[in-house]
Amino acid sequence: MSIVSLKKVTFYGLFEEKLCRLAELQELGCLHLIPLEGRGDKEEFAPSSLPARNALKFLLSCHERRRQVHNPEGFNASRVEQEALAIQARKQSLQAERDALLPKIRTLQPWGNFSIPPSGSLGNFRMWFYIIPHYQMKQMKNTTYIWQVVNHDNRFSYVVVVGKEEPVNLPGSRTDLGVQSLLELETRLEEINVELDDLWAQRLSLTRWVDLFVQNLNQLQDKALLESALKQTYDADPIFVCQAWTPQSDISRLQVYARTHGLGMVVENPDPCDTPPTFLENPEPLEAGKDLVSFYLTPDYRSWDPSTTVFISFAVFFAIILSDAGYAALLGLFLLIMWRSLTRTPTRRKYRNLFMALILTSTVWGVLVGSYFGIQPGSETLLAKVQIFDIKNSDNMILLSILIGVIHVLMANLVEAYRQRKSQQALSRVGWVLLILGATGLWLSSQKVLPSSWEAISPWIMAVGGLSILLFKNPHPNISKRLWGGLLEIARLPNAFGDILSYLRLFALGLASASLAMAFNHLAIEAARTFHGFGMLIALFIIVLGHGLNLSLAIVSGFVHGLRLNFIEFFNWSLSEEGYPFRAFAKKEKPRWNKLSSF
Repeated sequence: MSIVSLKKVTFYGLFEEKLCRLAELQELGCLHLIPLEGRGDKEEFAPSSLPARNALKFLLSCHERRRQVHNPEGFNASRVEQEALAIQARKQSLQAERDALLPKIRTLQPWGNFSIPPSGSLGNFRMWFYIIPHYQMKQMKNTTYIWQVVNHDNRFSYVVVVGKEEPVNLPGSRTDLGVQSLLELETRLEEINVELDDLWAQRLSLTRWVDLFVQNLNQLQDKALLESALKQTYDADPIFVCQAWTPQSDISRLQVYARTHGLGMVVENPDPCDTPPTFLENPEPLEAGKDLVSFYLTPDYRSWDPSTTVFISFAVFFAIILSDAGYAALLGLFLLIMWRSLTRTPTRRKYRNLFMALILTSTVWGVLVGSYFGIQPGSETLLAKVQIFDIKNSDNMILLSILIGVIHVLMANLVEAYRQRKSQQALSRVGWVLLILGATGLWLSSQKVLPSSWEAISPWIMAVGGLSILLFKNPHPNISKRLWGGLLEIARLPNAFGDILSYLRLFALGLASASLAMAFNHLAIEAARTFHGFGMLIALFIIVLGHGLNLSLAIVSGFVHGLRLNFIEFFNWSLSEEGYPFRAFAKKEKPRWNKLSSF
């Protein structure tokens, strides 16, 4: 649950062994390469593995597919990749040219098939082309220009005007027909269509290699990664230099490798001016939290890992927005059906754990609010006795939502205070904690939740917090600059309260979900009572459709707003700098190919 400590390693080797040594380092798979050819080390190691995947996607998107060849004799994955990408590029180019030709042809068709005379062939005269509505043609008869109607349709006349200068004050609009004739454009269009047909046939022919291509996909990606790595070293014959970031735990085996293969190796700690990548490491049950965080941003290397906090808070927020144990049970049933499928790969197991956490928290919260498909249990039942919260009690739910927001924002500031503990700026973060606590205590005492004595204590707590922000946000020796920095930070006070109030969406969305569930239940009951015979079918239809729609909306809201509160409100107070992820220079795992469904 932390950001892995990295070391900067530099390898020195013979230039003639460069390819072999980099291939062996790729086998080790623990390096994030630093480009040494004029690019900053903050730039991510850009894997050049996309061409192979793009080629495969291009072949898979073909509507028809040839019988698959499974004998690898005569198969060349690199050739198939190059041919597929060449066909794709040529196809896109021809389609773009065709899209540009079609409107030109439509423009020229009313004028007929002719070629515009070359410049100077008519002396000082030129041809001008006008599209004139029929009702304005009377105005043309009063002009002194030489003109001729060459075509007309039910709305317009197509008029050619001959003159030395561009005509003025003519009705209609002038159009530019270009320099190519209609025949030339139509001939080119036909050539394009014929070539596109040929490309389609070539693409169809390549689809016979799809299965073999997939089996060799990782090899192509590994080759592309290695070629990219070869360009990121510093070469000064007779040696080459390769530099990379690596986890501290891998230093010992890299040193063994360097001694075994005659490489020079230097290990350094990151300098203050360095910008190492961020390598997040979490235990398997919480591994999905890393992906949740990375979906929005990657924390800076010198920041902290919020993935566990985001994992837990997202599960809680999702549960409050869903607010129904019946819906959670349905999601649990779906997870149970998909359980075996979600255990096949580490990635699937990671998301299985996330879904399980969402379902468990949603079930617990649904029981605590006593909602089961919008139905509340009877007062004498066991389920009613374990109900603690009433989601329809707006006062209590608003109080709970705001307290969750206060805790979340306080946690963010406390984390930052601990991270900055060696700087006076940590006292500024403590000041925000005191300011928010004091304001919360003042509000709770006014709501009779806390004793009235808090009304006297809270302003002093807020004053101490505000003074800490003012004096320690910018610990500059110059007092005026120090105070100015503090004033700018205190100006964020409305943002702080706005962020906390934003957590009211938990109550609003949870209430909306519960209210819709009850509304659909009521509609179904009324339909069953009103329509005899078919009433039960109509009621069943309303139940299935209504709850299905409500569950879908609740899931979408849970993901969107559950993550939003983490990404916007929480990160706003806990992550000030963004980093970039650790990309291992490593070979890919062997793919699990399940026909066409797994890609």
